[in-house]
Amino acid sequence: MSSTSSIKLLKGDCLEMLRTVPHNSVDLTVTSPPYDNLRDYNGNNSSWSEEVWRGVLEKLYIKTKEGGVVVWVVGDATVKGSETGTSFKQALYAMECGFRLHDTMIYQKNSYPFPPSNRYYQQFEYMFIFSKGNPSTFNGIRQDTKWKKKTSQVSTTRHSDGSTKAMKYEKGKETRLMDNVWPIDTGYMRSTKCKEAYKHSAIFPEELAFNHIKSWSNEGDTVLDCFMGSGTTGVAAKSLNRDFIGIELDEEYFKIAEERITNA
Repeated sequence: MSSTSSIKLLKGDCLEMLRTVPHNSVDLTVTSPPYDNLRDYNGNNSSWSEEVWRGVLEKLYIKTKEGGVVVWVVGDATVKGSETGTSFKQALYAMECGFRLHDTMIYQKNSYPFPPSNRYYQQFEYMFIFSKGNPSTFNGIRQDTKWKKKTSQVSTTRHSDGSTKAMKYEKGKETRLMDNVWPIDTGYMRSTKCKEAYKHSAIFPEELAFNHIKSWSNEGDTVLDCFMGSGTTGVAAKSLNRDFIGIELDEEYFKIAEERITNA
């Protein structure tokens, strides 16, 4: 299918650029803010602070349509032996802004960092699904049913008083909805086949962006990424025939994103 997407790329500070986005106009945001001080981002991370991410979440609520969704992918730095907990603070503040925490999903990476000395391997990041009201779109992606129950078999759910009730779920079907833990290939030439993207220090896996855009939006909808980086969300949005608004502060990263999205 040929793309007829509207693409708008904005270079500059996300708080300033978000002011140019009309209120209640964005169907879906798929973005990943800086993770504390884990990356330098060409020296730009010095401008990142709690005040900034609070401001971004406040503006995203205003810019998101009723029924729209924000996918906020985030992790935590470990400082003096303790995780910062910034991801939880951001999720709670998004709710203070008016968002619902529709789902807490896990992005499970299949690559491992250097071995930790006194803790288990860190293998995941959070994907908080914030919604402005009830999500108006959900195109659930399905997977093969691994343990398929026959329609004659009984499944039960337990109530708060301890009693059980028979449930049908999706028994007898060859496929079922995916879990909210997504194992995704990461690393060189696995996150993306585009070598140019790896000039960015923390690229988004293409599979993650494609799956969220498929799940929470429809063709012709507007997708936003206010921390565009190497442009993966834009590549996915254009390929899936969505309109896209991308914001990036760093000039080098902006040029990479612009080229990738143009050639998508």
